Amino acid sequence: MSDYTPIDCGQYSEYELAILRKWKLRIGWRDANGLTHIETLLPRDLQTRHGEEFLIAETQTGERLEIRLDQITEARHPSP
Repeated sequence: MSDYTPIDCGQYSEYELAILRKWKLRIGWRDANGLTHIETLLPRDLQTRHGEEFLIAETQTGERLEIRLDQITEARHPSP
């Protein structure tokens, strides 16, 4: 059984909008090892697997990341 905690539907919709409009987001998250990351990413897709939801995103260097949605601590448009 997973320890996944579903996120707010409004926040999920914000990720969908960022994907559709190709907006980069400054995202803070905790990885599987508990390390905190903050990076500007391009959201590409949302996926559900085994009852857990993930943001599929791309770094500025083209690396593909899969971030579990309940591990995201912040997501906003970066300041110009």
